[in-house]
Amino acid sequence: MRRKPLDEQLGAVRTVLTQRARDEAGQREREAEQARRERTEGEQFSLAVGPVKRVKETGRMQHAPPTVDPTPRQRLADEARALASTLSDEVDVGTLLETDAALAFRREGIGPDVLTRLRRGQWSVQRHLDLHGMTRDVAREALAQFIRRAGRDGLRCVRVVHGKGNGSPGREPVLKTKVRGWLVQKDEVIAFAQAPATDGGHGALLVLLRG
Repeated sequence: MRRKPLDEQLGAVRTVLTQRARDEAGQREREAEQARRERTEGEQFSLAVGPVKRVKETGRMQHAPPTVDPTPRQRLADEARALASTLSDEVDVGTLLETDAALAFRREGIGPDVLTRLRRGQWSVQRHLDLHGMTRDVAREALAQFIRRAGRDGLRCVRVVHGKGNGSPGREPVLKTKVRGWLVQKDEVIAFAQAPATDGGHGALLVLLRG
């Protein structure tokens, strides 16, 4: 194999070196242009905002602000008050209740067999509310929210424990009477009956809601 003459080899080396020099010059020119552009942008920023002063390092850590609770508490409280205010203590439910010892209730169009099944505990209790220890106003609000949420969640049968009144003045079951009056005012409620002994007996009601 014939070797290239020395002049050709040197020419090839010079070509490579020349191209490399051009590339390096081009790179330096691009870097200089970038630096000029950054200086120009910095000058424009300074003209726009005025003179700035670097903040001294204090060593303090900047914490992110606390997140805001997304729960609309005020709206929920307003809804609860509005719901509670719709339940009157003055409603006379005597004519609406079944005239037996348990004082059950069923809306027009609901057959007596529904009450029979409720009394026997044939409906599965899906949620319960215990009103023990609550004042009348607190119990009214709690019951209103409970029935609204149960209806919203598609529940059919719930239990409301109002107590037997043993701890009330004169041992009179105040909440027992009030709860019945409040329940008949709720459109979601289509029937209720005293719970069987295993579910609270005469200290609780089984409540049937619209499907």
